Amino acid sequence: MVNHEVKPLAAGLYFVATPIGTARDITLRALDILASADVIAAEDTRSMKRLLEIHGVPLGTRPVIAYHDHNGDKVRPRLMAYLAEGKSVAYASEAGTPLIADPGYDLGKIAREEGVLVTAAPGPSAVIDAMTIAGLPTDRFMFAGFLPNAKNARRNALAELGDIPATLVFYESPKRVEAMLQDAADILGATREAAVCRELTKKFEECVNGTLETLVAEFSERSVKGEIVVLITRRAEGASDEFDTEAELRKALESMSVRDASDVVSKASGQPKRKIYQLALALDKERKG
Repeated sequence: MVNHEVKPLAAGLYFVATPIGTARDITLRALDILASADVIAAEDTRSMKRLLEIHGVPLGTRPVIAYHDHNGDKVRPRLMAYLAEGKSVAYASEAGTPLIADPGYDLGKIAREEGVLVTAAPGPSAVIDAMTIAGLPTDRFMFAGFLPNAKNARRNALAELGDIPATLVFYESPKRVEAMLQDAADILGATREAAVCRELTKKFEECVNGTLETLVAEFSERSVKGEIVVLITRRAEGASDEFDTEAELRKALESMSVRDASDVVSKASGQPKRKIYQLALALDKERKG
């Protein structure tokens, strides 16, 4: 345990990254800010108080205010009022870096517009942790957050991302990871290399690598818990030439309308939507006999 000397902070908004699992991953600067800020705002106040307790950071009489997606409109004016008074406000999401699929964007945007100092104490991020250990290309990557819950919307989103020349990184729920991997295999190609990282920095951390096809088989046979990051490597050069348009359309038509199926396959193959739509109509007619 480190004793943190409380020093006055310049008035402003301080975004503080917090551990995604192991409590000791927090930085010394983050602890100094949390020890010194006039006001602490947190996505989960219980988690914040527990973190302060673990690291011996005294809270004293300082307010700890809940700020999250569901109460932002009501709480933001209160935090802005503190900033207008010249106070320092530290904000932390429940785990990881604020704004990276976590709350804080509107608060930071408005603070900057009002001329308030906005800075950050960087630190843990599940995206960067997963990229580090997954063994997939790291020279270029795209973080796409959470895909839509609805199957058709999810497949459309995957089709739009399919040709981006970068490793794709997603957050996913344990309840949806199997369905997400299956959709990714259908839309992006079953042989594309991928990884599923789970429970990062925690006791049961694991990173499972394989093709999308093998990962579908792996996660169809097991129940998983915890936070999940899915990484999918970029399409290999020339892979689009091997795209089986008819096979992909037949598969899509099993669960989608002609219009939706043609839209998804058109995006995934890079072929004109009109051409794919005509083929989809013919295959649908054949399928229905």
